[in-house]
Amino acid sequence: MTVDPGTIPPHALRRVIETALEEDAPWGDVTSETLIPADATATATLTAREPGVLSGGGVFVAVVHAVDPAVVAELHVADGTRFAAGDVLATVTGSARSVLRAERVALNLAQRMSGIATATARYVAAVAGTRARVVDTRKTTPGLRALERYAVRCGGGHNHRTSLSDAVLAKDNHLAVLLAGGISIGDAISAARARLGHTVHVEVEVDRIDQIEPVVAAGVDTIMLDNFTPSELEAGVALVAGRALVEASGGVSLDTVAAIAATGVDVISVGALTHSARALDLGLDIDVAV
Repeated sequence: MTVDPGTIPPHALRRVIETALEEDAPWGDVTSETLIPADATATATLTAREPGVLSGGGVFVAVVHAVDPAVVAELHVADGTRFAAGDVLATVTGSARSVLRAERVALNLAQRMSGIATATARYVAAVAGTRARVVDTRKTTPGLRALERYAVRCGGGHNHRTSLSDAVLAKDNHLAVLLAGGISIGDAISAARARLGHTVHVEVEVDRIDQIEPVVAAGVDTIMLDNFTPSELEAGVALVAGRALVEASGGVSLDTVAAIAATGVDVISVGALTHSARALDLGLDIDVAV
């Protein structure tokens, strides 16, 4: 099955590629430029060495074209598609120097993104048949958030807020500051609502059952139940009673996610999708002709 992950913002993709290529060869590729004839051409195949879900196929092509627009790069598998070990995912033909120059950056990004997509697909499969939506967090690699969030979508998952600018999400440290100042969370939410635009989403994290009612009563859109046991989550969902979306967070793994989803929560946020995903094993095999 193929999912439609949407697109990566062009400015974000351009920034990542430019930074990565400059980092990898700030003054050119001294190896290829001294060993490989300028007129040598190459055909390279991007091949899967293990099964998974593809993400970053378009990024792979974009890296190649950023190095040399004349290189022909053809994708054989769409992002969001499952593949088997041995499948050829893309083919690249053109200047051997250009292909070698692009190889590492293109592979690094495609491997990282496909690893995230593959891990996400496992979580999504584990909660199938429930109402729970698997979402990522802000625990992303600095500078790569747009790509990693896209990879989550390729795996059938969904995105949480993109950045601190997108929504109000009061977590434990925010609440500690409020408490130290003698401000109740209810008063804080009411004051925030008066200042915010009507489209801004408000979410609050709690870590105890007794915190749920005052937070929901204050009019939040989502309440995050952090590190609750499955039985506590079930009780929390019943207490919220549809007055807000219920998000489960903390202690989520492939071993626990199905039980968490079965409690009736609406959202399960999983930091491991991005901070712990292993890069998938993809290879670029090059045949050089002089």
